[in-house]
Amino acid sequence: MAVNPVFNRIDREAAQGGYAGFGSQQGGSAQQGYAPPQGQPTFPAGYQPGPSESMSDQQLRDLYDQPPAGPAQTGRLTLDDVVVKSLMLFGIVVAVAAATWMYVGPRPEIALPIWLVGMFGSLGLSFAIGFSKKINVGLIVVHAVLQGLFLGAVSVTFNALYEGVVTTAVVATLATFAGMFIGWKAGFIKVTSKSRRIFGMVAMGYMVFLLVNIGASFLGFGDGWGIYGSQFGWLIALAGVALASYSLAVDFDSIDRAVGGGAPEKYSWLLGHGLIASLVWLYIEFLRLFAILQSSD
Repeated sequence: MAVNPVFNRIDREAAQGGYAGFGSQQGGSAQQGYAPPQGQPTFPAGYQPGPSESMSDQQLRDLYDQPPAGPAQTGRLTLDDVVVKSLMLFGIVVAVAAATWMYVGPRPEIALPIWLVGMFGSLGLSFAIGFSKKINVGLIVVHAVLQGLFLGAVSVTFNALYEGVVTTAVVATLATFAGMFIGWKAGFIKVTSKSRRIFGMVAMGYMVFLLVNIGASFLGFGDGWGIYGSQFGWLIALAGVALASYSLAVDFDSIDRAVGGGAPEKYSWLLGHGLIASLVWLYIEFLRLFAILQSSD
């Protein structure tokens, strides 16, 4: 998909100064958007221990000698949480895609219906998940299943028409993912507030273009390629690859901000969902680009 509302939501909540109640406590350092220091005991506002509730010196020493509470104990998001959820969702997508490939392969006539259900179903769910006030794990898992259906149907179809294009697209996607992460981590690829706004507007425009192109392709324009069937089709496809690649950098930066900002652990599902959606988008763009190049030979 060309727009990722999940990370727009993450950025919006971060800009408002907290995640779902985190950083909203009153008093002390919490007024600045931070939780109380890890390992420090807290009491309700206005609470004063009575004579029978006073802690002995030994109890106080034992309390302060305890190791500081880590993110797991405070319910905060960690990078490991995002990695685990991302791998789980990625596994679902790959498993469903493989099953769809094997089922559709001998039955090419059912490829298009499964393709369309997976594509439009996952697109609609992605916006429902991104703009929902609650994190619905069930919807996120269903979205992964729909993406798997879409990937399996489109991949087996393209591979039958353009032999070897799927393998090339997979390798290119994984290499680009690694390259974008290294480039972002090393600071070569910058993500700023301005670049986010520009990217969001361009990506939205590209999504509208994709929807128009689907209509054009069904009407027979460009030998089924729609606008991509023109002499500049490969340039448009290359622009799609560039957009999807930069989307990964935005995703990495959003995950880093969410972890650093103390987002709740449940956001790991939302972040993993968004990252996998961007990875699927990149694969589809590579698949289209290589198919166009192969068809023009």
